[in-house]
Amino acid sequence: MGKASSGSKGNASQRFMRATGKLRAIFGPASRTSLIHDMTEENRRLLAEREAETQQWETLTRPDGSTYVVPRNPDDKSLR
Repeated sequence: MGKASSGSKGNASQRFMRATGKLRAIFGPASRTSLIHDMTEENRRLLAEREAETQQWETLTRPDGSTYVVPRNPDDKSLR
C-alpha cells in the first residue's frame, strides 16, 4: 500500500477498506461493526436457541477422515 494523500482522512481500518476496494468487489464487504459490545437480551435468546439446536446432532468420522452429522436421537423431531 502506498502513502495516503493528505486529503484522505480516517482511521487505519477506513484507509484499509479504501485501499482494498477491488478485493471487496470480488470477496464481498467486510463488517465495520465493533466486535466488543454487550449482548442484548435478544442475542442471548438466539444464542441459547442455537446451542440447543447443536445439542441434537453429533458428528461422526468415516475411516477416510471425512465427517458427517447425524441426529443423536432419530425419534426427536422437536427442532427439525
